[in-house]
Amino acid sequence: MSRPVSTSAHSRGFPATASGLPLVAPGSPASDQPEPLTSAPLDVEAALRGEPLRILFIAAEGTPYVKTGGMADVIGELPRALRRMGHDVRVALPRYKAVDAGRWRLRPLERKLLAPIGRRSEPVDIYEARQEDGVRVYFIDAPDYFNRERLSNYQDDGDRYILFSRAAMEFIRKGDWAPDVIHCHDWNTGVAPNWLKTIYRRDPILKRAASVYTIHNLAVQGIFGYRILEVAGIAEEGFLYTEGADQSAMVDLMGRGIAFADVVSTVSPRYAAEILTEEFGERLDGLLRSRKDRLYGILNGIDVEEFDPATDKSITSPFDAFSLDQRAPNKAALQKQFGLDVEERTPLVAIISRLNDQKGFDLLDLTLLPLLEQGAQVVVQGTGDMHYHQMLQKLEVRRPRQVGFQLTFNTELSRRIYAGADLLLMPSHVEPCGSTQMYAMRYGCIPVVHRTGGLADTVQDFDPETNSGNGFSFAGYDHFKLFAAATRALEVYRFRETWRDLMQRAMLADYSWAASAEQYVALYRRAVELRQLTSARVG
Repeated sequence: MSRPVSTSAHSRGFPATASGLPLVAPGSPASDQPEPLTSAPLDVEAALRGEPLRILFIAAEGTPYVKTGGMADVIGELPRALRRMGHDVRVALPRYKAVDAGRWRLRPLERKLLAPIGRRSEPVDIYEARQEDGVRVYFIDAPDYFNRERLSNYQDDGDRYILFSRAAMEFIRKGDWAPDVIHCHDWNTGVAPNWLKTIYRRDPILKRAASVYTIHNLAVQGIFGYRILEVAGIAEEGFLYTEGADQSAMVDLMGRGIAFADVVSTVSPRYAAEILTEEFGERLDGLLRSRKDRLYGILNGIDVEEFDPATDKSITSPFDAFSLDQRAPNKAALQKQFGLDVEERTPLVAIISRLNDQKGFDLLDLTLLPLLEQGAQVVVQGTGDMHYHQMLQKLEVRRPRQVGFQLTFNTELSRRIYAGADLLLMPSHVEPCGSTQMYAMRYGCIPVVHRTGGLADTVQDFDPETNSGNGFSFAGYDHFKLFAAATRALEVYRFRETWRDLMQRAMLADYSWAASAEQYVALYRRAVELRQLTSARVG
C-alpha cells in the first residue's frame, strides 16, 4: 500500500522534493478501486488440464492483414498463442480491398455461398490463408460490400458487417467442424451471440457453441434503426427492453452482444469494473451491471519476440535487463535525432500517443512547461488535434534543445524512443488496456500513468520504502496530480541504483500473449460451462 514518505524512507537517501511533493503517491491505491465484479473466478490451472478446444474468432480486422486499432493486434496474436497451446483455432475476417490474394496466398474454399441478409440471400466467396503456426484464416469475399478504399465508416456499415458475420456462421454450419466457442469482437459481430440463441439454436453444428463477446471499444456501439433487425433476420423479436440493450427505438448491436453472449469480456480487469459505472459505461452500464456475474477482464499481451531490445535491429545498441549499461547509446542517438542536447543524466521524457483529450493532452498542456523548467527533455511522436500540434510546435521553437516533436506514427521511431527515453507519460482519461506502457517497460522506459483501466493493471506505483513497483501512477484526473507523479519520477531518477532496479522490474514483467492466452482458455471453459447450464434449463 502506498503511503506518505516516513522518516525511514528519508533515512534511505530519499529527500523531500524541491516542490515539497512526497516521493510516494498520497492516498491508498485501494481507495480509488471501482466496485468488484461478481463473476466466478477463472480456474486457469484446471482449464489448462482440459482437452483442446475448437475456437472460431469472428472479427472486423486482424494483423497482419488489416489494422485500424488495437483489436487487430488481439486478432493477430491471441489465436497464434492459443494454437501454440494445442487448440484448433480459426479466424473469420472480411476480405477488404487491401487483402491481396497473391501476397497472402489465399486459396478458394467455396464459391457463391448464399448468406441470408434481409429478405434475400447474397452470394459470397470464401478464401483461406494458412499461417505458419497452423491458424486457419477464412476471408469472406463480398466485393460489393468490402472491396472499397476504406475499411469502414460507410452509411451501410450495419449491412456490411451483418452480411460478414452471417456468411461466417453459414460457412461454418455447412461444414463438419463444430466450434466449442465462437469468440466475437466489438459491435461489428455483436449480432452473432443473438443468432446463436435464436436462429441457430437448433443447428446441428452451432447449437452447442458457447459465445464469448469481447469489448475493445465501448464508445463505438453500432447503433442503427429498426430496419437493421430485418437485415439480421431477427425482426420478429423486436426491440430489447433490457436496460441499455436497445435505446430510444434504436438497435444497439454491441448491446445485443452483451445481452446474449454466454460470457462478456473486456481487455483489462480494471476496465471491466469501470464500465459498470455511469462515468465509463457509455450508457450501457445498466446492461453491463445486469450481466456482471459473467463479465471478465483479461489484459491484452504484447509480442515479446518482435519487441525485444536484445534483438531489435531498429535501435542503436541492443541490451537486456542485465546489460543496462548498453542502453546508454540509444539515449544519445535519440537525443541527436531530435536535435536535443546530448546529456546522459538529463531525464528524457517520451510521449507516444494520439494527441487528444482522451489520451490526456488536456493535462499535458498544463504540465509540460513546468517539467521542462525542472530541466527535463521531452520527445513526442503522434498526430491528433490541431490545437495540440500547434502547442507542441510552439514548445519546440521556444526550447529547441529540450523539445522534439515528430508529427507521425512510425514503428521504428517508436522502438528507438522506447529504447532511449527514461520516462513515458501516459495520462489517458480512459484506457481500456493500452499497449504503449507495456512496450515502454519492455525496453526499460518507465511509465507515468493515470490509474485507470489497463494502466492501473500493468503499472504498479513505486514505493521507496520497499523498493517495489515498476512505474509511477496517480489517481484522479487532474494536472496537478500528473505533475506530482512526474516530479516524483524525476526525483527518483537521481538515484542511479534505485532507478536501475526499477528498470529491471519493468523489463522482467511478463506481458506476453502466452500469459493472456492461458486466461482466455479458462474464460472459454467458463463460457462452455454456462452454455451447457443454459441448454439444460431450456431443454
